[in-house]
Amino acid sequence: MVPSVRLSPATRSLFDEPLAIAVQGLGPRQQVTLRTSLWDEMGELFQACARYQAGDDGELDLARCPALPGGSFSGLEPMGLLWALQPQKPFRRLVKRDVQTPFLLQLEVFEGHGEPPGWLLAQAQHERAFLRDGVQRVPVQEGRIRATLFLPPGEDPFPGIIDIHGYTGGLFEHRASLLANHGFVTLALAYFKYEDLPQEPTDLHLEYFQEAVNYMLQHPQGPGVGLLGYSKGADLSLSMAAFLKNITAIAFLNGPVANTVIPLCYKDKTVPPLPTNEQQVTVIDSNILDCSKAFTDPFQAPGNQSLIPREKAEAQLLFIVGQDDHVIKSEYHATEACKYLQAQGKENFQILSCPGTVHCIDPPFFSWYPIGKHLFPHKWAIWGGELGAYSKAQVHAWPQIQAFFNKYL
Repeated sequence: MVPSVRLSPATRSLFDEPLAIAVQGLGPRQQVTLRTSLWDEMGELFQACARYQAGDDGELDLARCPALPGGSFSGLEPMGLLWALQPQKPFRRLVKRDVQTPFLLQLEVFEGHGEPPGWLLAQAQHERAFLRDGVQRVPVQEGRIRATLFLPPGEDPFPGIIDIHGYTGGLFEHRASLLANHGFVTLALAYFKYEDLPQEPTDLHLEYFQEAVNYMLQHPQGPGVGLLGYSKGADLSLSMAAFLKNITAIAFLNGPVANTVIPLCYKDKTVPPLPTNEQQVTVIDSNILDCSKAFTDPFQAPGNQSLIPREKAEAQLLFIVGQDDHVIKSEYHATEACKYLQAQGKENFQILSCPGTVHCIDPPFFSWYPIGKHLFPHKWAIWGGELGAYSKAQVHAWPQIQAFFNKYL
């Protein structure tokens, strides 16, 4: 019998969904190496490999057979060949720029455990998509807003979420598109370095984000709008909840509870950015920086003007924090904020802590990104985390985010 790859679903699946992988037609207890390859839209190659041994019947099912030492991972990891994908060039990050087209995943089965791999025994290709059939993608240019709206199929009033990314500029749609597949009206919102928005703003104005909230309220949904904020997008989300109306629930992904990077203006008030201390930046290896202590502690300076008045937020708050975040001490920020809220008699908060997890927490099966550009020194810096722990955090946090918004929206 000729070896062949069996995938379920067979040819196409959503990027955040599991993919069952098996190989049939091998010899009894035959040793093989499986390798996955994925090219992003910039032509960068991401790969993972794992060593296996087939069963007595010549079958290899990754849900039942542990990977042997010597590859990208070991142990029983049915999705390891996806979450362990790593760039072949250093410091590259897997980003989906056009969610209307899928990533193409290639799976190869090689003879033996050698380096380089032995004979190619079997191969298959599989599409990892970002839009379910029926989900609409609508570019938005209304007033000052520059964004993309995703609408699930059907007539029901779906919960509405604004997705706000970190301070890198541009428009990122992968998270919003995947959420729309799960029944949320989502708005991926840009706020600089996109179309006619400012390229290098000197400040941000909360009135712009108010326009986005008002836009979302035009669509049938629940009692208010949800916010999903990552990094700088998280502190913007908290500011929105503190100063604006109609914010019902916020999920924070590794964000500070103080304004960072750039002044934030609203009406006649300006919130200054949290100061940084260059003396706290250390070099760890080959000019890679550790900036985990670069931001000053906003809780140790009485009257700190950068702290967001979190007690004014009436929304439900879900803090999702990586315990090995080297960009911002997100777990410390969340813990101190919740202590303060509790002292104010509030109970509208919860914390989900993720051990061994990096600053960036993407949806499931995006690759680990341990080193990235830090905003303060604008140089390569460690972001933290560990490959296996990060993949588990993705899988755990993603349904928690959806359950949180379904409950409160």
